[in-house]
Amino acid sequence: MSNYHYIVASLPVLSPDYRFTKDSPAQLLEEILELSSDKDRELIETLRSGWDKDNLTPEFYARVLAHRNRFIREYFFFDLCVRNAKVEYLNKQIGRPAGTDVLVPAHTDAESGETTVTELPDFEQAAQTQAALAAPDLLSRERALDQLYWDKIDDLTTFDWFTVETILGFIARLHIVARWFELDEQAGREKFRTLVDEVRGSFKGVEYKA
Repeated sequence: MSNYHYIVASLPVLSPDYRFTKDSPAQLLEEILELSSDKDRELIETLRSGWDKDNLTPEFYARVLAHRNRFIREYFFFDLCVRNAKVEYLNKQIGRPAGTDVLVPAHTDAESGETTVTELPDFEQAAQTQAALAAPDLLSRERALDQLYWDKIDDLTTFDWFTVETILGFIARLHIVARWFELDEQAGREKFRTLVDEVRGSFKGVEYKA
């Protein structure tokens, strides 16, 4: 992606409650990808791969936490910490031992079989994440967690204007907006009741009241 000024100037200004009037999120993403260089497209695909639950393994997080790109490293550190906070919250709610299903980034050497665990710094947004998880209903919780992601993306791109980090930040925001583009507030209350795919594929056993 060689012409960041042109691409950034063509993008809409997103907000958490942005409403698409012309292009859909998928169309907007496709336009960005078409203007991307192979190198930057690879970065975009790395970011997007972290939104596929099947990819979220210890090896994935070990790789992205050591990535050469600052946005990728810091975004996925935040993402890992939030996901683990969700797991611990659920553990407490249903009486499972602390630490159950918490994901620890690690890399296993194919030849020696030796596993190296990635050491993580303290999670600065731990208190805010716990407050979001304690929201009175599931929809409010999802809104609060999305706002934490939004604020983190803002923090990561504060001093980036016409760089690939600007583009990555936009796509990360677009991912958030796309969720609410597909689920309006009324339909969302019903569909989020069936959102059972966060920890081992199930929230079964936990009662959430809207």
